[in-house]
Amino acid sequence: MFYKPGDGRKAHGLPFDPLKAIVAPRPIGWMSTLDAAGRPNLAPYSFFNLVQGYPPIMVFGSEGLKHSAANAVATGEFVFNLATRPLFDAMNTSSGALPEGENEFDAAGLTMAPCHMVRAPRVAESPASMECKVLQWMELHDLDGKPTDGFMIIGQVVGIHIDERYIIEGRFDAVAAQSIARCGYRDYAQVTEMFEALRPTDGGVFTTTTSDRT
Repeated sequence: MFYKPGDGRKAHGLPFDPLKAIVAPRPIGWMSTLDAAGRPNLAPYSFFNLVQGYPPIMVFGSEGLKHSAANAVATGEFVFNLATRPLFDAMNTSSGALPEGENEFDAAGLTMAPCHMVRAPRVAESPASMECKVLQWMELHDLDGKPTDGFMIIGQVVGIHIDERYIIEGRFDAVAAQSIARCGYRDYAQVTEMFEALRPTDGGVFTTTTSDRT
């Protein structure tokens, strides 16, 4: 099949939109921020990723300038917290439409922990968090130059917190941390298996190895 998404949300003729299911799994940008009044906010974003290693830069997108995105724009800061299977219910609770100023940390039963380089708190229960300062933000426009009400926030990582229980043989172990990702529809995935492959530029014989750590 072929369809043009610009023809409307039902251009594909399917009962459910396949777009987000194709571009999956996607890391979950579980973002904590403070608003201009210093009130904390926590919410997950499924349009998120690390886009550069050094300096480390990450980006998240917001369909509409929602609280966390608006806070990041207003304060110039945000914190990424790794979402995991044990924290799924709390992460899901934090996605709710709470009134502005209400604390998602409290609603989700999570602990606010202080950061070193930014004022926003991090999720103490998360195996890893990254403190970020906003480099730039923008509203996205379509091919006709019309605003889409979609916003992109780009931040540089200025501090990283890691629970050392999940550093195994010198590596952060996503299987042990039970990292999760967003898929299409209402689906999620959990990292339960890894495989390793050498690049051609690594030298030696090209091999792949699989490790099931569940």
